[in-house]
Amino acid sequence: MLWYESFDKEIAEHLSGTNVISEEPLARHCSFRIGGPARRMAFPTTSGELVMLEKIGRSCGTEPLVLGNGTNMLFPDEGLDRLVISTRDLCRMERTGESELRAEAGISLARLALFAQQNELSGLEFAHGIPGSVGGAVCMNAGAYGGEMKDVIVGAQVWFPEEGVRFLTVEELELGYRHSILSDRPDAVVLYAVFHLEKGDGAAIRERMEELMGRRRASQPLEYPSAGSTFKRPAGYFAGALIEQAGLKGYSVGGAQVSTKHAGFVINTGSATCADVLALIDHIRQTVLEKDGVLLEPEVRIIE
Repeated sequence: MLWYESFDKEIAEHLSGTNVISEEPLARHCSFRIGGPARRMAFPTTSGELVMLEKIGRSCGTEPLVLGNGTNMLFPDEGLDRLVISTRDLCRMERTGESELRAEAGISLARLALFAQQNELSGLEFAHGIPGSVGGAVCMNAGAYGGEMKDVIVGAQVWFPEEGVRFLTVEELELGYRHSILSDRPDAVVLYAVFHLEKGDGAAIRERMEELMGRRRASQPLEYPSAGSTFKRPAGYFAGALIEQAGLKGYSVGGAQVSTKHAGFVINTGSATCADVLALIDHIRQTVLEKDGVLLEPEVRIIE
């Protein structure tokens, strides 16, 4: 019996109320708008349901992939023969103390920042324009404009298939530049995170959020599908500047293009395939390495 046939039987018996879709196009669930169908895609509404889906998927012989907003992922054109679990409906957040918020993994950073502003809590202004979710932001210590997750997070509850559910403090998460202890544990799943913020003036917080969003719109190609910054910042350099100096601004492979607004972004002009993006990334890396001796490391997570 194929893994997904066993999975369907287990779901019917144990999680019959769970929303599970067959052959769901992954292009609908990532900011690149690229990717073939997932054999099965599930949408849990509670952390307990997510953990059960993980356990059932593994017992049936597939390695589940947990997906947030898909803002830093590139999926293959042929799709994935595995279970993809979306955290889209894990979207509860609450104020748990005078300066503390708790948010489930599927909450977008934009919604979290707005919730903090409405509660007159400062510290998440930098996150307002980052198009990711809480779960992904914790895993990669998302940041922008001088702020990052490690500045505001208390800790996160994480599911480890081998160990169960654990609460990791900010120290235990070992948050660094676009990295955490979870970066080396792709099987680990953030369920929720707790944030400690500072009291502030709601209007001033809103003004700062709008200022940063304006700067983002002016400098980044937000009008096109992309996965944000394509490469990590190399020590002593800026990836976008290296790419532009190499003469690659506007360079295209198929429907994938180095943005003419910001060379650090590879964009989907409308018809890009995964193969186009990968070929363009390889060309950029090789060209910059030959010209400047710097090997760019992709920030985009390439799913195979």
